[in-house]
Amino acid sequence: MRALAAVCMAQFMVVLDVSIVNVALPRIETALGLDVTASHWVVNAYTLVFAGLLLLGGRVADLYGHKRTLLAGLALFSTASLVGGLAGGQETLVAARAAQGLGAAVLAPATLTVVGTAFEGAARTRALAIWTGVGLAGGTAGNLVGGLLTQTVSWRAVLLVNVPIGVVAAWLARCLPCDRARTRPRLDLPGAALAVAVLVCGTFGLARAGTHGWSDPATVTALLACGCALALFVPVQTRWASHPLIPPRLLAHGQVARGNVIALVAGACLSPMWFFLAFSMQQVLQLGPLLTGLGFLPHTLLAIVFGVVVTPRLLHRVRGHTLLGVGALVAAAGFVWQSRLTPESGYLVGVLGPAVLIGVGSGLLNTPVTLAATSGVPRADAGAASGLLNTTKQVGAVLGLAVLTTVAQPAFAGPADLARGYGRAFAAMAAALLVVAVLAFTSPAVAATSDRDGLRSTR
Repeated sequence: MRALAAVCMAQFMVVLDVSIVNVALPRIETALGLDVTASHWVVNAYTLVFAGLLLLGGRVADLYGHKRTLLAGLALFSTASLVGGLAGGQETLVAARAAQGLGAAVLAPATLTVVGTAFEGAARTRALAIWTGVGLAGGTAGNLVGGLLTQTVSWRAVLLVNVPIGVVAAWLARCLPCDRARTRPRLDLPGAALAVAVLVCGTFGLARAGTHGWSDPATVTALLACGCALALFVPVQTRWASHPLIPPRLLAHGQVARGNVIALVAGACLSPMWFFLAFSMQQVLQLGPLLTGLGFLPHTLLAIVFGVVVTPRLLHRVRGHTLLGVGALVAAAGFVWQSRLTPESGYLVGVLGPAVLIGVGSGLLNTPVTLAATSGVPRADAGAASGLLNTTKQVGAVLGLAVLTTVAQPAFAGPADLARGYGRAFAAMAAALLVVAVLAFTSPAVAATSDRDGLRSTR
C-alpha cells in the first residue's frame, strides 16, 4: 500500500504541474510582463521537455531501477519547483519549467512501471484505475489549488507547493525494493535528442504560424527542422541504435500501437481543454482565479467516479473498444456544447452542462486506453512501454495546444471575440474525439486486450 501511495503521489505531482499554472497565467503575465506567446511557453516548456524525454526516462527506469529513478526524479522536480517559485523573470521561470519537465520525464514512466509490475490480476486493474484517477485528480486539483493559492497567497505558491509534496513522496518511496537490470546497455542519447528536437521545432513552428503566418521564415525553418529530425529519428530507432528508446518489437505489437495512436489523439484535446477553459472562465465569464479553480471540480469528480469506480466494473461486462468509443462520443458532445459559450451564458449553462458530458466521457475512456497500450508487454520492456504511452499522451497535449492556439486566434477586442476564438478550439477538440471513436470501434486488438484484462482482473 505504501508503494502505491508513493507512486500515486509522484504521479499526482507530475500531472498537477501540467495544469496548476493555467489559472495563475493571467497573474504571471501581469507580474513578469509576459505576452500571449510567452505564456504559451510557460506551459509548453514543461510539456515539451516532459514529452521529449519520456522515452529516455522509461529506459532509465528499466536499466537503473525503478526506486532509484523515482527518487532522482523527485529530487530534480522539487528543486526545479523551488527555483521556478523564486524566479524574477520570464527566462528563469521558463528554464525552471523545463527542468520540471525533465524531472517529470524521469518520474512518470517509473510510477506506471511500478504499478504494472508490482500488481497482478484484479489488483493490477484496481491499481491502474487508482493511478489513472490520481492523474485526473491532479489535473483539476492543479486548477483548484492554483486558483486558491494565486488569489490568497501569490502565483509563486503554485510552484513552491511541489516541494513538500516531493519530500513526502520520497519518504514513502523508501519501501520500494531496490532493483536494476543485470546488464546495463548504453542509453540511446541520439534518439532522445532527436525526439526533443522534433517536439520543440514542431511546436515552435505551429505556434509561430499562428502569429506570423505559414510563410514566415522562422516558421518554415522550424517545421523543416522538425521534419529532418523526424526523418532521422526513424532509422535511429529501427536500424542504428543497439538499444533504441522504442524497441521495434513494441510497435509490432498491434494492441500497443493502436492504444498509443488513440492516446495521442485523445491527449490532443483532453489536456489542452484545461488551458482554454481557464481563459474562457476568466476572460469570457469574468470569474476570478478561485472561482475558476472551483469551476473545474465537476469535470474531475465525474471523471474520477467513472474512471476509478464505474469503468473497472464495466470492463467485466462490456468490451473495451465499446467503452472507448462511447466515452469519446459523450465527451465530443460536451465539447460541442462548450464551443457555444458566450459572455451571457453563465457558469451553469456555459460550463457545468458541458462538464457533465466531458467528465463522464473522459472517465470511460482513460483506463481502457492504458490497459490497451501496456498489457501483454514483457517485463524487460515495461519501462519502455510506459514511457511510450506517457510520451504519446504528452506529444498529443503539446501538439494539440499548439494547433488549437492557432485555430483559436482570438481577437483581443472583448469577451465576445474571445468566446468565438475559444469556441473554435473546443469544436476542434470535438472533431478529434470523433476520430478517437472511429479508431476505437474499428480496432479489434484494443477491444480484445481491454476485454481480456478486464475480465481477468475483475474475477
